[in-house]
Amino acid sequence: MKGIVLAGGSGTRLYPITVALSKQLVPVYDKPMIYYPVSTLMLAGIREILIISTPVDLPQIERLLGDGKQWGVSFSYAVQDHPDGLAQAFVIGRQFIGDDDVCLILGDNIFYGQGFTGMMLDAVKNAADGHATIFGYPVSDPRRFGVVTLDADGNPVEIVEKPEEPHSDKAVVGLYFYPKGVADIAANVRRSQRGEYEITSVNEEYLKRRLLKVKCFGRGFAWLDTGTVGSLIDASNFVEAIERRQGILISAPEEVAFRRGFITDAQLLSLAQPLSRTDYGQYLIRLANGKAF
Repeated sequence: MKGIVLAGGSGTRLYPITVALSKQLVPVYDKPMIYYPVSTLMLAGIREILIISTPVDLPQIERLLGDGKQWGVSFSYAVQDHPDGLAQAFVIGRQFIGDDDVCLILGDNIFYGQGFTGMMLDAVKNAADGHATIFGYPVSDPRRFGVVTLDADGNPVEIVEKPEEPHSDKAVVGLYFYPKGVADIAANVRRSQRGEYEITSVNEEYLKRRLLKVKCFGRGFAWLDTGTVGSLIDASNFVEAIERRQGILISAPEEVAFRRGFITDAQLLSLAQPLSRTDYGQYLIRLANGKAF
């Protein structure tokens, strides 16, 4: 399976912070925002990752991430000239995807909770079996989101983008797993009334074919969208609280690469040494020496 991080958009809701800085490089507590979605893909075992962003922001992101070899992965890069909807990512990334299954994650979404890796590995298996998987999260105001409605057996029966009268409280989060062929479906999506190629249209096609599965996050699971100043601060406070209380790092690609076996302890130590004057680097050094949790 391959992965795509959609890190486009102009970040206007974060102005003036993002006037001269890519939104995906804005820090969420102790690391750049884009580390979080990249780490999520790596947790799912995905090692070939395409980063899609604007012509202005892409060079900044590439400067940060490089080719990925330091983490045992491979990064490719592609430009999205205009933010015309999430489904456009599959059209832009069509050559990259090739004949593989693919996971799409939004560049400003953060996930944290027990059992998350297992849920993603199940979604990877679903894709190999020809099924798409989306994730539902209960929210207090579903009218602001794409909403999925489930039947008594947990099967999806309806997906609506920003409904005026929601039939469910389950928002569809920015993480999607698809079997091969999704680029063909995305290429046939028509613009919505909002003028965008909606990911909901892709999901509706899988629903119509009865090839859509939904996994729901339960109480205590964190899904954080960092698209506004307030939500960015909330996310930073959340990450700080967990890391300080538990003495761990959340979504550090170096740790994920090490624990997934993408890099060795010697390689991890080499990555940590330039960061040794920071708490982040000291944690990686302890991890490489077998002294971290």
